[in-house]
Amino acid sequence: MRDHVEVSPGLRLRRWSPADAGAVLAAFADPVMAWQTGEPVVDLPAARRWLAARAEQWDAGSAFAFAVVDGADAVLGNVAVGAVDRRHRTGWVSYWTTAAARGRGVASGGCRAVAAWAFEDAGLFRLELGHRVNNPASCRVARAAGFAVEGIQRSRLEYDGVRHDVELHARLAGDPVPPPVRPGRAAAG
Repeated sequence: MRDHVEVSPGLRLRRWSPADAGAVLAAFADPVMAWQTGEPVVDLPAARRWLAARAEQWDAGSAFAFAVVDGADAVLGNVAVGAVDRRHRTGWVSYWTTAAARGRGVASGGCRAVAAWAFEDAGLFRLELGHRVNNPASCRVARAAGFAVEGIQRSRLEYDGVRHDVELHARLAGDPVPPPVRPGRAAAG
C-alpha cells in the first residue's frame, strides 16, 4: 500500500512520522481540536503517543492516518480511514486541519484523496463519515469529497455532557469521482 499520495500540486498525503510531534502538538493547541482525540494532546509526550497510536494502527491494518502536507512538507492536517472492517470492506473517514489551513480546500482535497486510496490500495468498498449537525463546515467538506448524506444519527456523540446529533455520509467505490474544489470553497471540520 502506498504511504504517499499526491492530492494536487503543492498538496499531498504522507504517513505520519515521529518527527511530526511538534506539528501535532501545535495543531492540538487550537481549542476546536479538543474533541478530535480521546486523550488530550497537551505536551510532546502526548503528541508522541498520538503518533505511536497511528503507527500501531497502520501496522495492524485497522486504521490508516495520513498527514496532509504542503510542498514544503509542513503539516496542514490529518485524514484517516479507521474502523476498517475487512469482511465488509468498510471504513470510517475522519479529518481535521490546522487553523491556518482551514477554508483552503485542504480537508476536502485530502478527504477525496484518502477515499481514492482506500478504494484502490486498501480494497475497501464503502466509506462512512459523520459530523455534528451543528458543524456546517464539516458537512461542506464531506459533500465536496463526494460523500452523500444518508441520514441523522440522533444523540450519537457526547461532549462535555451534551449529546449531539450526527449527520451520516457515505461514499461507495463506484460513486462518481467529485471534481476538485477551488480553495476557499470548503472548510475543515
